[in-house]
Amino acid sequence: MSSLPLSLKKDGLVERHQIEGTDPSDRSFNRAILVNRTAQGYAGRVMYESLTVEGQAAPTVGAAVAGVVVKLREFGFRQMRTRLNFKGKRYLAEKETWIDYAD
Repeated sequence: MSSLPLSLKKDGLVERHQIEGTDPSDRSFNRAILVNRTAQGYAGRVMYESLTVEGQAAPTVGAAVAGVVVKLREFGFRQMRTRLNFKGKRYLAEKETWIDYAD
């Protein structure tokens, strides 16, 4: 593993966010959004059962996570919230606040 700070790494996983909400069949769900650095900025991806949702490249990590939430909404997911779980290898979830996304 490279010892470069996250801000200097070119491509690859930079953060992992937890997402919770309600799926289209009214079941609660909890998954990880993986945020990768790309040539265009950041992009998030989440897998739920057989569905993989990828957001478009965004200039910030927050925008990349929000892009995944928007895509999930198109599939019928609702009542979603996210929080940062890992920044690189560092676990932060208990220290981070939830971000709620209004339906």
